[in-house]
Amino acid sequence: MQYNPESSTLKVIFVSGMIYEYQNVPLEKYEAMRISGSKGKFLNKYIKGYHPFKRINNASDDMN
Repeated sequence: MQYNPESSTLKVIFVSGMIYEYQNVPLEKYEAMRISGSKGKFLNKYIKGYHPFKRINNASDDMN
C-alpha cells in the first residue's frame, strides 16, 4: 500500500499481484487504513465504491 499526498492517490497491491489506484482518497482515510487491524476489511468498507479507481497491471507483469 502506497499513498501519494500530492495527488491523493492510494495504490494497493493485492496478494494476487493485481495493482489498483484509488483516487481522491483523503490523507486521514489513508492514515486510518494504515493503522487498521484489517486492511482488506477497511478497503471494502471505506474505499471501494466511494473512490474512483483504475487497474494498473499485475506486479508479476513487471518481472517479464
